[in-house]
Parts: sequence; structure tokens; C-alpha cells
Amino acid sequence: MKRFQPSIHTLPNGVRVVYLHVPNQVAHLGYFFAAGSRFESENQVGLAHFLEHCVFKGTQKRKAIHILSRIDSVGGELNAYTAKEEMCLHASFSKEHTAKAIDLLSDISIHSIFPPKEIEKEKEVILDELNSYMDSPGEKIFDDFEAELFKNHSLGNNILGTKESVESFTCSDLENFVSSYFTADNLVIAFVGNVSYPRLEKLLLNSLEGIPLTAQRNEVVPFLDYKPFHIRTKEANYQTHGVIGGMAPSYKSDNRIPMSLLINLLGGPALNSRLNLTVREKYGLAYTVEASYNTYADTGFWQIYLGSESKNIDKAIELIYKEVKLLETKELTSIQLHRAKEQLKGHLALGMDSNSGLMQGLGKSMLAFNQIDTLQEMHQGIDKITSKQLLEMAATFIKREASSELIFDC
Repeated sequence: MKRFQPSIHTLPNGVRVVYLHVPNQVAHLGYFFAAGSRFESENQVGLAHFLEHCVFKGTQKRKAIHILSRIDSVGGELNAYTAKEEMCLHASFSKEHTAKAIDLLSDISIHSIFPPKEIEKEKEVILDELNSYMDSPGEKIFDDFEAELFKNHSLGNNILGTKESVESFTCSDLENFVSSYFTADNLVIAFVGNVSYPRLEKLLLNSLEGIPLTAQRNEVVPFLDYKPFHIRTKEANYQTHGVIGGMAPSYKSDNRIPMSLLINLLGGPALNSRLNLTVREKYGLAYTVEASYNTYADTGFWQIYLGSESKNIDKAIELIYKEVKLLETKELTSIQLHRAKEQLKGHLALGMDSNSGLMQGLGKSMLAFNQIDTLQEMHQGIDKITSKQLLEMAATFIKREASSELIFDC
């Protein structure tokens, strides 16, 4: 994939920029701050997500309607998201509007003023979002699982916060969080589009002139206290939902790529994953069964989700553990290993087929690793994996004795 040749730059103010030229009409821009929910204090649960909403509510030179219309009025899209370790403000637009997009994202990053009336209205919007989420057990179970997995740690906090925490937030809380995390040294900008880098840099330098260079931030507290759990609760559902999972390597670990391959083989998005072939195709016990692997700076976790009729849930869980046991005890043949590697490489290539997704991947990778691996380097890492490594990964991380369960029964 010759077109995947991003370059990395550092502006004079310390902001890191990942740039990828693609000869398309549409461009994609993201501002990535290391400012996710794990950086909140005990009385700030949900504050990062609240800030994500409130940066659109007004700046020193724009009202909310002007912010919301600036990109959308020219056919583009403006959006944002908050995760556990990052917040991203991003836009997609026709390339001739690159200056508008940079000016707007810089403005809301540096000059947001949080008008009190707008802030109070946004609290109601987020409370509605919380209620909507509570009505979706297939989504809620993931957050409840993480809350138990990372109990008494900020990684376990719900990104949305709680009704009580959201209602308590003030303009001062938002301003303090911005001053701590919306700084040049804490920002990565990713751009994918058909604008030359010199022009992009000039636009960025002009728009970021007022960004604070650095701030004093609290040390990230590592998570060290995992205890397996098995919880089953009654919920008002038409379907039983279940999550099985446990701890896994962090994104800084050398075991990250082998673990990714193992989880992809077990229950990745492909129709021929082991769990899909067994639980769904062979026995018809679940409509959805899938595995995923999530990483943070100091730790990670794997999880398997399934949705099933209540009468089938226990049998489905036993089938899952049977597949897990096979990965612990039976080494892959050379043909099986080769196929698993080719499949993961193909999934990586598909992920790079969307320029918007590519921009997101570049920004998050730079924020996490302070570097970008080429596709060739990623393939080389996959090629080095041995069947013995996968056996060790399974025996260490996904064995039944170290696994946790959360079941929402109906």
C-alpha cells in the first residue's frame, strides 16, 4: 500500500502533527487530546464527556449556532468523541474548506467560554443520553463489565458519568479541565487529505497561536488490583446478554500483537471465527457472539460478548470455554497459523480503506506511541508470531480460572 506513507512533524509550540497526503476531494482532520475519562478525579466522573459536548456551545468569537453551522453549512461533518484515554474533536469536509475546519477546531479547543445557559441545557441533553443508554442492555453490559473489572479505579468509571455528577458540574470545572489537558504538549493533530503540508502547517500555526504550551497534570494511577468475578442479574430484557473477559497486555507490551491475533482468531469480525462457527453456525445458540481486545497505557482487557435466549445461555458459555481451552492446549498447525496471520493483515488493510478511519487511527497511534508504524512494519510484527506464543497467550490471559462473567438474564 504505497499511499500509506504518513509523515510526522512537530510545530514550534510542541504540537505533534501526523500528515498523510491522499489525492481526494474530501479531507479529514482530528485534534486528539490525552484527556479521557481515566484522567478525572473522583468527583469529576463524566466531566471529560461533558466537556466534549460543551466545547460546541460558544467561544470568544462564535455562538453555538455559528460553531454548529461552520462546517455543516458547506456539506461537511463536525463531531467529537470521548474515550478512556483520549478526547477527539474531528471534521470531514471538502478540501477547499480546510482553513475553515482548522480555524474552527482550534477555536473550540482554545477559546471556549462555556455560557452558563448553554451549559445547563446541555446537562439535560446528557441526562437524556444516559437514559437512552440505560434502555440499551446490549450497550450497558459493556460499561457494567468494565466497572466491575476495574473496580475502584478511574478506568472503571462510566464515560457518561452519573445523573448526580452531571448535574453538579460548573463552568469552573470545565475551565480547570481545559487548562490541565488542552495544551500543546498534550495534543496530536492528524490530517488526511489533498492539501500540501507547508500550507497545512501555516494554517495550524496561525490558528493555534494562543494555545497554552504545557500544564501540570496528575500522574496516571496504574491499575493493579484485578479480581475475577461472576455476576448474574435479572434485567427487563427480551434476550439474555453476557460478557466474559479478563485482563490482557497493555498497548505498550510486546505481547500486544500476539494477543490481537489470538482474539481475532477466537471471535473477531470474520464469519469464520471459532466462536461464530461453533456457537452460532453449528449450534444456533446466539445471534451475536464476538470477541474484542482493548488496550490502555498500563493494562488491557479482552472480552467476549454474546446475546442468546435465556434457555441457551449456559450451554453457549460452556461452548465458549471449550474453544478457549483448545487455544490453551492445542497448538495451531503451520497452515492454521498462516491463515490466521493473513486474515489479521487483511483486516488491517480494510481498516485503512476509509480515509476517515485512517485519520482516526493515525491520531490515536501517535497519541499512544508517539510514532506511526508502516503497514510493512505491522505485517513484520504479525509474521514473527509463533504458534507457541499464542499457546502461551491463551494459557496466561484467557484461561477460565482467570476469567470473569457478567450476565444480564431476562
